[in-house]
Amino acid sequence: MLRRMARNELRPIIKLRSTAGTGYTYVTRKNRRNDPDRLTLRKYDPVVGRHVDFREER
Repeated sequence: MLRRMARNELRPIIKLRSTAGTGYTYVTRKNRRNDPDRLTLRKYDPVVGRHVDFREER
């Protein structure tokens, strides 16, 4: 019998918070099998007006 994971176990909703200290966040989903560690993405922060690193917040 196949064991299926629930939708929110495999691809949980995460918040990405700006490292520029502006408090700006993106909300997205991540695949826990491919990225088990905390995610860091380079995205645009409109408060600062440039691209900065956004880190996963739990």
